[in-house]
Amino acid sequence: MTTHATQTSSNGKHAEKAAVRREPVPLNGVDTPNLFATINAVGQQPELAEFRFRATNRWLSGTHTRTEIGPFSGAGGEHEHAQRFEYDGDHHPVLCGQGNAPAPIEYLLHALASCIAAGVGNVAAARGVQLDSVVATVEGNINLLGLLGLSDRVRNGYSGIKIHFDIQGDAPPEKLRQIVEQSRARSAVFDSLTNGVPVQLSVAARNREGRE
Repeated sequence: MTTHATQTSSNGKHAEKAAVRREPVPLNGVDTPNLFATINAVGQQPELAEFRFRATNRWLSGTHTRTEIGPFSGAGGEHEHAQRFEYDGDHHPVLCGQGNAPAPIEYLLHALASCIAAGVGNVAAARGVQLDSVVATVEGNINLLGLLGLSDRVRNGYSGIKIHFDIQGDAPPEKLRQIVEQSRARSAVFDSLTNGVPVQLSVAARNREGRE
């Protein structure tokens, strides 16, 4: 915010007046000039679009684990988060856990909802739409016969996920629906869930003396 001072002397006395110039408030909290600049920069240099995210998970006890989100690479360099992010995972006592945190499969619902909702904020700002509220409700159905090893005909993960968006803003309902749809079409998490992604697992096993 920039403040300019002006003086008047109509009656011999100097009165100071402050003229305040306020910087425009980002629409929906999105820096749209930076958003468009980023899109243009990546369009001109596609190699900037290559990113690699990392996380390290440590077992604590029982079904309780803790994941630390580490540095990531992208846009031609390495990047540190502004602060340390850690997320615990556990099972509810009804699932033989201690209930220290949400179950890993529940984090999947959070990832899906937050990914699409983040895109909604960006798309709306890019289209000049002021959002009032965006609420996503997510449900995932899972049959434990699979992961408990009691049936080979039941998959281990979700059999289906439903996500519902309630969105309000200064645009016609149809335009608001289009904003959600565009975000869904560009969601990394939605794509990973619906199209699948190759996952490679490797193991380094050592005894207590450190020998493999």
